[in-house]
Amino acid sequence: MMDASSGISRRGLLGAFAATMVMAAPTYSNAAGFLRGGGDIRRVRMYSGRTGERIDMIYWVEGEYIRDALKEINHFMRDWRTNDAVGIDARTVDIIAATHNLLDVNEPYMLLSGYRSPKTNAMLRSRSSGVARNSLHMKGQAADLRLASRSVGQMAKAASACHAGGVGRYSKSNFVHMDCGPVRSWGA
Repeated sequence: MMDASSGISRRGLLGAFAATMVMAAPTYSNAAGFLRGGGDIRRVRMYSGRTGERIDMIYWVEGEYIRDALKEINHFMRDWRTNDAVGIDARTVDIIAATHNLLDVNEPYMLLSGYRSPKTNAMLRSRSSGVARNSLHMKGQAADLRLASRSVGQMAKAASACHAGGVGRYSKSNFVHMDCGPVRSWGA
């Protein structure tokens, strides 16, 4: 919706507000407080080497998820092989954001895998023993992520500190799996 007198859209106004909130946001000492609403905003920054797309957005402000931001995240984290998208579980996005905050980096995550269609999951499973038959990726509840400036061990330690889901270390492939399923960890 556009305000005819000022030429400012609701989305533009929200963006300006969110940018102001980023500058005024406190630094969090741990992810647990962050996940319990210990701050005014939540932000996610990622890029996809497969699609060339980037996302850098505030998706939660003052205790409320921003519906349009979550829709953009759903599209960004789609199965790039089939172009299928589902609603990504906001708890997974929270874990991703909290882990990024704990790592204290400005670099966006590289998203390797978000949502996976059953077809994609079956294809990947046929090529690797590390792909679960009932992967949480197929429910929009998991992401495989990489940072150039942090090791798999550093990322996994930060994700585990959230005490909010599963954390898989894939050191040989240089990525960390994060999900909002039961708290557990695996890999080396």
